[in-house]
Amino acid sequence: MMQWERLLSLKRQGDTHKRLRKEQDETRLGFEVDYDRIIFSPYFRSLQDKTQVIPLSKTDFVHTRLTHSLEVSVVGRSLGRLAGSQVLGNHPYLSEVHGYRFNDFGAIVAAAALAHDIGNPPFGHSGEQAIGAFFSHGPGRKYQDALTEKEYEDLLRFEGNAHGFRLLTASREGIPGGLRLSYATLGAFMKYPKESLPRRPIRHIAAKKYGFFQSDTGSFEEVAGELGLLELGKGPDRFFCRHPLTYLVEAADDICYTIIDFEDGINLGLIPEDFALEYLIKLVSEGINTEKYRAIPSMQDRLGYLRAIAINSLVRDAVRVFMENEEAILKGEFPMALLDQSRYKAQISDIIDLSVERIYKSPEVVEKEVAGYAILSDILEVVTGALVRQLEGGGSAYDGLILQLLPETIRLGEARTVYDKLLQACSYVASLSDGAAVHLHNKITGKQL
Repeated sequence: MMQWERLLSLKRQGDTHKRLRKEQDETRLGFEVDYDRIIFSPYFRSLQDKTQVIPLSKTDFVHTRLTHSLEVSVVGRSLGRLAGSQVLGNHPYLSEVHGYRFNDFGAIVAAAALAHDIGNPPFGHSGEQAIGAFFSHGPGRKYQDALTEKEYEDLLRFEGNAHGFRLLTASREGIPGGLRLSYATLGAFMKYPKESLPRRPIRHIAAKKYGFFQSDTGSFEEVAGELGLLELGKGPDRFFCRHPLTYLVEAADDICYTIIDFEDGINLGLIPEDFALEYLIKLVSEGINTEKYRAIPSMQDRLGYLRAIAINSLVRDAVRVFMENEEAILKGEFPMALLDQSRYKAQISDIIDLSVERIYKSPEVVEKEVAGYAILSDILEVVTGALVRQLEGGGSAYDGLILQLLPETIRLGEARTVYDKLLQACSYVASLSDGAAVHLHNKITGKQL
C-alpha cells in the first residue's frame, strides 16, 4: 500500500537534502511555488490561444485551454481541500508528526490541474491525432525503420499527457529539471504512469493511455520511486498505479468539461436553453432557489447560476467516492475514474452524449479540425525533414531556412538520434498555439511573406 507521507513529497529534481513539511515557510509553501512556476511558464501562456471546444473561435465567452485550465484548477483546489481534511482525519500522524495541512492537498491538486493540458497540441484533441496520423499514414512512415518499437509508438500515438510531463521535467542547458516542480505535484499530474507499450495491458484507468516518452523514462522512474508508486506490471513492460490525488485532478477536469462545455454549447446557440434545466435538474435540485432562478433576466446569468450549483454537487460527490475508496486507491486497486461511481453518472452521460452530438460534431468544429490536420501535417513534414537531415549532416538551403524559424533550444539542442529529432519536432509543433500554427503554415506555404 502507498503511504501518504511519501506521496506528499516536497522533493524537487536535483535536491540533495530532504524538504520537510514542518520546516516549510507557511507564507510560501513549496506546493504553492509549483503553481507559480506553472502559471509563469511560456507553455502555460500559449494555452490562451489553444482550442478547448471551438477551434479558432472569436466568440468572447467560449473557453480556451487557458480559461479551462484555470477553472479546472479552481475546482481541483476545492476537491483537494475537501478530501485533504478527511484524509488528515483518517491519518492524524500526517499533521501531528509531519505538519501537513488540508490546504496542502488543495495546493497540489490545483497546481497539477493547472498544468493538466499544458502538453496538448493546437486544434484540440484532433491535434494529437494529426501528429499520430503523420507517422501512421503520412510522410512520417519513412522513419519507422530508424526507431525502436516503443519509440515509434510514442509518435504513432502522440500523447498530450506525455508531452506535458516532458515540458514540466525536461532539462535544458542552464535549466536542469525543467520547472523543478515538487514530486507530489508531478505525481498528481501523471494520469497514465506507463510507457506507450504495451497498449492497455489491463482494464485499469491508469493504463488507458501512456504518460511519458521513452526519452523521459529516467525522470519518470525517479518521480515514481520517490513517491512510492506501486508497480502493476513487471519487467520491461512494467507500469504503475496512479498517485491518489491524480483521481481528483481527473475529476476536476471531468466536471469542468462536462458542465462548462455544455454551457458553451447553449451560449453558442448549438443547444437550446430549455435543455439546461432539463439535463441539470438532478444535479441542482438540492441547491436551487427556483424563485431566484426565474427572476434572473439574462440567459448567461441563469446558466451561470445552474453551473455553480451543478459543479458544487459534483465536487462533493467526487470527494465522497474518493474517501469511500481511499484504501483501494492506496493499494492501486481502484480501476476507474471517480465520476464513474458518481450518483450522478446517468446525468453526466446524458450531458456528454448531447454535447458530442450538438457541439463536438458541429460543422464549425469539424471544419476547423479538418484544417488542423492539414496544417500540422505540412508543418511536421518540413520540420522533421530539416531536423533529420541536419542530424545526418546534409540538408538543403530550404532546410537551413526552416531551421532558422525554430527556437534556439531546438536548433542548437543536443539531440543525437533520429528519435530525438522527431520528438523535438513533435514537441515544437505541439507547443504552438492555434494562431501560431496557422501563421507558420502560411509562411511555409508561401501564403504570407
